[in-house]
Amino acid sequence: MAFPRGSGVESIKCAGHPQRPASTPTASPAEPTLLLSSLPPSNTPNTPNNNNNNNISNSNNTLTMPADTKNQRQRIFLAEDLHKHNSNTDCWVSYNRKVYNISSFLADHPGGDHLLLQYAGKDLGDAMEDPKEHSHSKAAYEMLDDFQIGILGTPETILNPNLIIDDDFKPTATDISKDHLRNQFLDLSKPLIPQMWSAHFSRAFYLQQVHQPRHLSHPARLFGPWYLEMFTRTSWYVVPLIWLPIAFALFHRALQQQIDAGNSTPAAWAKNIVSFLFGNLVWTFLEYILHRFLFHIDDVLPDRPFFLLLHFLLHGVHHYLPMDRLRLVMPPILFAALSHPFTRLAYFLFPVPYANAVISGSFTFYVLYDCTHYALHHTQLPKYVKEMKIYHMAHHFKDADLGFGVTSKIWDYAFGTVLPVR
Repeated sequence: MAFPRGSGVESIKCAGHPQRPASTPTASPAEPTLLLSSLPPSNTPNTPNNNNNNNISNSNNTLTMPADTKNQRQRIFLAEDLHKHNSNTDCWVSYNRKVYNISSFLADHPGGDHLLLQYAGKDLGDAMEDPKEHSHSKAAYEMLDDFQIGILGTPETILNPNLIIDDDFKPTATDISKDHLRNQFLDLSKPLIPQMWSAHFSRAFYLQQVHQPRHLSHPARLFGPWYLEMFTRTSWYVVPLIWLPIAFALFHRALQQQIDAGNSTPAAWAKNIVSFLFGNLVWTFLEYILHRFLFHIDDVLPDRPFFLLLHFLLHGVHHYLPMDRLRLVMPPILFAALSHPFTRLAYFLFPVPYANAVISGSFTFYVLYDCTHYALHHTQLPKYVKEMKIYHMAHHFKDADLGFGVTSKIWDYAFGTVLPVR
């Protein structure tokens, strides 16, 4: 925090300086936290405290931390998190990539709270150590440390809106050690779910990082042990093997039900085919709606570790590792859960024979969607589908907030979310 000259804090070692708060403001202890093994490098000025808590060196891309900070549990914020806390009742500042909640200190500041409020929601910059204006004692820096609640994560981004994507696009492999050191997100050499469960990311930091695509030459580990990993991986051919027989059975049942209801065979076939085609159309709409409003529920995602983990499992891992072959298609259990309310809705809206045919058509197009989705990431494609691949890769590598239609771009036109790729 900026303690200007004349504020009285220069002589803070005297017995009359304001007392430190009885309890340190921290993130809620009920929330799981991330045990940091590294912090981002910073250009730290030679303040009295630099030899104690802020001495983070950067040599050959390796960060080393003093023993007294290596095992601190910290929450990771972005600058946009900091900017939200900019009032006299909720005042955060940052200094040397550390974040401080100084709300409770404003009234006690010897120079008046107005001197601190000019930095509310901002970085202190050089205000703490400016020889031309004022300097602070070691005790002042120690008092500042009492208010630390986290650190600022890296502001870098890998998504590039100007990236040129062609039909032979292949991402560059991620350097695992450098990526973790630079971004303080997930260590790709270790199981990801335990890291997400114990992490203490802010929502803004998590969403920024999970939408920065990484690429491994092998499937990432989610849980670790093979007997758990086998439930997290789905080969593309599992989708048609499970859902096409179900779709065929529903179509056959619908046809028989139409005949049992007194329709002639030609009439039963006609009604079934129309219902089946309607189901095809319904799926293209559901594909768009689920992708945009469920899988990309970013703006209303609760800022809690459990919900960040749920988002990661549902769709975040696909954006984080978009080329992971075994996590491209939807696991059967997940699709069964997601489709259940919509099948119930179909039976509520339509007579049973028609509902069965509509569901059959939707399931068939789901299989087409998921297999096409896999092909867009990993196979050589005919000309039209190559354009589809370019469009979908742009969703991953240029702008995750546009281009939600994977096989049904028509809905992007309808809802104004078309992603320019040229």
